Amino acid sequence: MTGRPIRVYALRAWVVCWLVLVWVLLWGDVSAANVVGGLVVALVIVLLLPLPPVPIEGRLHPISLLRLIVQVGYYLVKSSLQVAWMAISPRPPPRAAVLRAHLALKSDLVLALAVSTLNLIPGGIVLEIDQTRRMIYVHVLDAGTERAVQRFYHQVAEVERLMIAAFEREAHWQPSPEREAS
Repeated sequence: MTGRPIRVYALRAWVVCWLVLVWVLLWGDVSAANVVGGLVVALVIVLLLPLPPVPIEGRLHPISLLRLIVQVGYYLVKSSLQVAWMAISPRPPPRAAVLRAHLALKSDLVLALAVSTLNLIPGGIVLEIDQTRRMIYVHVLDAGTERAVQRFYHQVAEVERLMIAAFEREAHWQPSPEREAS
């Protein structure tokens, strides 16, 4: 080994497995040829087109990750039903707005994950991320009442809390050498 941590190799192996799975799903047939073809494509991607290293500064907590997944799933279903009702409701369209929220996430990786999670939930989309101040600007479909605005802020706070519990607990936080150098 070249002195790299084992987690770097584990991450690369996971990416190769993920790419092979995506390849097989794209072809729609699990066969030896598709698996081998996917493996070749995945290895070419991982070895010839490497992504820049992303500092991993926390530790994964599986139970908290499960809570995050369940909560986001709940938000997905609830928001989808709300957006569907807004689409077929005879009432006038809701008042949209761009709202700003602060996220107290330390890691850029977890911030990106939180933004991606918020983008998955129907009814809003992150328009801008102020990385240095940890602010996000979100276009919210339903911001016509104070209750709707508070519901949005509660949802962002809940996603943030669950992200911290799953990835950034203070007891396991270690800033990466790249962060300390800057």
